[in-house]
Amino acid sequence: MPAPAIHSKALEQSVKGNASAAFGGGAIIGALGGLIGLGGAEFRLPLLIGAFGFPGLEAVIVNKAMSLIVVAFALPFRASAVPLAAIAASWPVIVNLLAGSLLGAWFGAGWATRLSAETLYRIIAVLLVLIAIALMFGHDAARSSAVLTGLPLAAAGVAAGFAIGIVASLLGVAGGELLIPTLVLLFGADIKLAGSLSLAVSLPTMIVGFTRYSRDSSFKVLGRSRRFVLTMAAGSIVGSFIGGQMLNVVPSAVLLPLLAVILLISAAKVWRHE
Repeated sequence: MPAPAIHSKALEQSVKGNASAAFGGGAIIGALGGLIGLGGAEFRLPLLIGAFGFPGLEAVIVNKAMSLIVVAFALPFRASAVPLAAIAASWPVIVNLLAGSLLGAWFGAGWATRLSAETLYRIIAVLLVLIAIALMFGHDAARSSAVLTGLPLAAAGVAAGFAIGIVASLLGVAGGELLIPTLVLLFGADIKLAGSLSLAVSLPTMIVGFTRYSRDSSFKVLGRSRRFVLTMAAGSIVGSFIGGQMLNVVPSAVLLPLLAVILLISAAKVWRHE
C-alpha cells in the first residue's frame, strides 16, 4: 500500500530537521528516569504523537523501545548512589514482584480489555491519585520495614506485580509509577533503593511486553525510522546518565514529593487517554 510508505518518508524528512528536538526530548525524559527510576513513557508518548507525528500504535512501539533503553541504562548509571550489591541483596523482593508482573505483562492485556478502555483508564487514574496521597500523607519516611511479613507479604507482592504488569502492558509503560510506591509502601524500601529495584523489575517485564509487540507489523517502524530512534536513544542514554548522577546530590526528602507530583501528572494524562 502506498500510503504507509508516503507517511514514513514524510516522517523521515521531518526527523532530519528535528534531530536536536528528538535528542533533547529523549535527554530530558531520560534524566527523569535516571533520577526517579522510571521509563518516562507517559511523558514521551504525547511528544511522539504530537510533536513528531507518529500514528498511535507506532508511537507506542517507539515509546516502549525508548523506555526499555532508559530502564536498561539508568540501572547501572544509578550505581554510584545505589550500589548494585544493595539491589542484589534485595533479590527476594525483585523475584516476588516479577512473579506477578511477568504474567500480567503477557496475559493481562487480553483479560483487561473486557472492561471498556475509558473505564479502565479512569480506574488507573484514580489509583494513581490515591497512591500519591498515600505517599505524601501516609508514609513515614523514617520507617524502613515492610507492612507484612512471610506468606501474606509474598502474596501481596505477586498480586501487586500482576496488576502493575497489566497496567504496563496496556499503557505501554515501564510501570515505575506504580512499582516505586509499592516498594516504598508495601516493602518499606528507601525511595532511592526503590527506584533502582523498580528498574530491575521493569526491565524483564518490558522485554516480555516488547516481545509481544514484535509480532505486529507496526514493529517495522523501528527500522523505517531508525535515524529518529537512534537519535532519541542517544539523548535518552545521556539523560539517564545525568539523572543517575543527580541522585547523589538530590536528597530523599525531595524525591518523595517529586514522585507524588509525577503520579498526579500521570493520573491526569491517563484520565484523558484515548
